[in-house]
Amino acid sequence: MATSTMDYTLSTTEFTYDLSNNPLFKKDENNYINSLSIKQLNTLGNTSLLDIFLSTGNVVEPHTHQNATELVYCISGSAVVSLINPFTNELLHFPITPGQVANVPQGWWHYEVATVDHTHLLAIFDAPVPEAIFGSDTLRLTPAKLLAYTYCLDEKKVQEALAPIQKTVIIGPPADCQPSTAPASNSAPNVNHQPYVMPNVQPNVQPNMQPNMQPNSQPNNQPNMQPYVNRLPYWGTWVDPRIIHEPGCPYYRELSVNTINQEEK
Repeated sequence: MATSTMDYTLSTTEFTYDLSNNPLFKKDENNYINSLSIKQLNTLGNTSLLDIFLSTGNVVEPHTHQNATELVYCISGSAVVSLINPFTNELLHFPITPGQVANVPQGWWHYEVATVDHTHLLAIFDAPVPEAIFGSDTLRLTPAKLLAYTYCLDEKKVQEALAPIQKTVIIGPPADCQPSTAPASNSAPNVNHQPYVMPNVQPNVQPNMQPNMQPNSQPNNQPNMQPYVNRLPYWGTWVDPRIIHEPGCPYYRELSVNTINQEEK
């Protein structure tokens, strides 16, 4: 309990509050968040909370709380709480069901995904008013030119990819989202598995996908560099970064004609 100089004899002293009177965000009737802080209940002290309602596949977008630890308690339904451990550079996933909790230390990057309808979560904070930095704001407010330059990406493609993000998302996908491709059937997290750990190593390319690969016909300016591949967290999808990396980038590498022909066979 934070030290308080409040006069509890005053008529303005508050002991109860209806969270439905303080909506933080509403996507639709099944996906919304109500909040409670010392601004609504002046006797709270160093505590606050978010009352979160989600349907299957909806996501409390990636974000951080720079001033508070977050304890996520599952009241009903089920969800996966994912976070990045900054000390080990691991992406961790923690499925929770009613009666279970997942703890997110202060300042850690995290998000929550509902895996069934009528999921109800309670996020409890050790701060009178929780603060947050959302991924959507980071993406839309950082200049595309800087992102492209910093990460050796195609600026036009970065601009096109980020253009739909015009405001803070909080619960995604946005209500007006029209994805170009439908999500894979296995894209929703499975609550029956153990927490997934992303090892802090560069993954190798998939075995036997390119048998008898011929040497790269282009001069190799970095002979000891491992192939640069991305493994999207949790879904296990392998992505060739040449989709966006351009010639001249150290991560760009063209396959030889012989290799392409072998792959087609």
